[in-house]
Amino acid sequence: MSRIAKLALEDGTVYTGTCFGAGGEVDGEVVFNTSMTGYQEILTDPSYRGQIVTMTYPEIGNYGVNLEDVESHKPHLAGFIVRENSRIASNFRSSGGLDDYLKENGIVALAGIDTRALVRRIRTAGAMKGVLSTEDLDENSLINKAKSSPGLVGRDLVQEVVPIESRSWEESLSPWSLLPGTSNSRESSSDCHVVALDFGMKWNIARHLFDEQCRVTVLPGTATAAEVLALAPDGVFLSNGPGDPEPVDYAIRCIQDLLGKTPIFGICLGHQLLALACGAKTFKLKFGHRGANQPVLNLQTGVVEITSQNHGFAVDEASLPNQLEITHRNLNDNTVAGLRHTELPAFSVQYHPEASAGPHDSRYLFRQFRESLTPVH
Repeated sequence: MSRIAKLALEDGTVYTGTCFGAGGEVDGEVVFNTSMTGYQEILTDPSYRGQIVTMTYPEIGNYGVNLEDVESHKPHLAGFIVRENSRIASNFRSSGGLDDYLKENGIVALAGIDTRALVRRIRTAGAMKGVLSTEDLDENSLINKAKSSPGLVGRDLVQEVVPIESRSWEESLSPWSLLPGTSNSRESSSDCHVVALDFGMKWNIARHLFDEQCRVTVLPGTATAAEVLALAPDGVFLSNGPGDPEPVDYAIRCIQDLLGKTPIFGICLGHQLLALACGAKTFKLKFGHRGANQPVLNLQTGVVEITSQNHGFAVDEASLPNQLEITHRNLNDNTVAGLRHTELPAFSVQYHPEASAGPHDSRYLFRQFRESLTPVH
């Protein structure tokens, strides 16, 4: 027998459907992702911490889950919403079904609602706080809970996903080596050493850096500049991560101390933190950019790249200091999608060139970063 579940938004809208995955009650910012595939990568992307994600594609789960398509050790989002949860998982790589995977990881999910209506409301009113519950089905109670939930603005969600310890990365784009009890004997042959500051980094990013012949050391995003420089890096990578960048003041200070001492490449949250470190400001987008089909114009080449994106904040163009030059623009709303420092070796993009899941148009950025590094050891 199907369990009833309800989603209540802070504006008083309530959606009633059926629960799959785990039971329980969660709150978060309700957002949507337009990707047709890649739901397992979305589930395990730490950037979704604190969010209830709605998939716009109507049928989710039809190719199941597997041990390869994960971007961290577990799902991080608050809740998951689909129009229809496929009962049949048909793919030669599948090792299980989505429902069981969500149960195992304690993720509350909702199916059977009109996701088109929900997405239209978010696009009209903006991303809203919400509560998803299988326990409390009183609509007035849920609406009040949604209104009083903390939301994302002003919260440091990086602290909730940052790794505890540093690690040396020795896995390539073959993801089997990331599973417990397995190993990859390949070692990078390059003298280039990249320190990756992990604010909630997707694993495919480190794989790309490794496959560009970089020796990669992953440090927690809470590391200081002194701790980074003690490793004598040839370059520093600033990872993606969840939430509002402005409360992550320790990372901003770290980047300020690193500028000019080593080449820097940032993506997503790392892009925003680099901009803040240079004196710019950020702002919250109305409903964010989340999907694998976001068009971006490379202003340096004139080429349009189709990109994978997941962010709810952006860099305020009006606040950019003179030393930051815009290199890319999001063609859907003309927001800043890439920056470079005109005086120091530092650049960043507001999207995910590691493309997991998503298009591969922007993979060249990893090669561009690699070519900017000059080994000094």
